[in-house]
Amino acid sequence: MITDKTIKEIKPRLKRIEGQIRGISNMIENKEYCIDILQQISAVIGALKSINLIILEGHLNTCLKKAMQSKDENEINAKIKELIEIYKKF
Repeated sequence: MITDKTIKEIKPRLKRIEGQIRGISNMIENKEYCIDILQQISAVIGALKSINLIILEGHLNTCLKKAMQSKDENEINAKIKELIEIYKKF
């Protein structure tokens, strides 16, 4: 579960990314230099990766920690499986 602290941390980043995406769209419409567009896309990807890590850290510190403290093997194994599956997508 995402905490209020995490929401407070990522919300401004998401707003900035929204602006960057609009900027990229405008750059494409204005037929700007390809390398400049690629640099902006790379910046958005980096920003999204940063948010990804913040959310992952929160998951580890809340959901996974709770599962580990429960000592319920099924719950622990389910959380580990989730992490493996999401890691494959990174």
